[in-house]
Amino acid sequence: MPRLDDLRFRATTAFQRHVANPVLRRLPLQTVLETTGRVSGLPRRTPVGGRRVGDLFWLVSEFGERSQYVRNIKAEPRVRVRIRGRWHTGTAQLLPDDDPVARLRSLPRFNSAAVRTLGTNLLTVRVDLES
Repeated sequence: MPRLDDLRFRATTAFQRHVANPVLRRLPLQTVLETTGRVSGLPRRTPVGGRRVGDLFWLVSEFGERSQYVRNIKAEPRVRVRIRGRWHTGTAQLLPDDDPVARLRSLPRFNSAAVRTLGTNLLTVRVDLES
């Protein structure tokens, strides 16, 4: 990975981990992805931007397989997603063959712009929600 991408990754993840995520995950209407920690086994909650379409929830990881929640999904794909204050159980799928830039066009505009701007290795994630 080029040095600039690594610097962007470190700066963005530090800001998210210590500033943005602790605030955002407490907001009742913020969409949150809950994974199971691959080492700790504890629930890990990450604010995300995405969109529900029927029984599917779509999002794009800005750092692909470097994202902690993506690494957790690889170890345990059963997740929960809080959408508009309500929790939904589902199974996450990583879709490396999907076009994440095209996918971002169908997701909330503000978050998509941030993901495109800051991201270095975009990866589409689909969560199949249980009815």
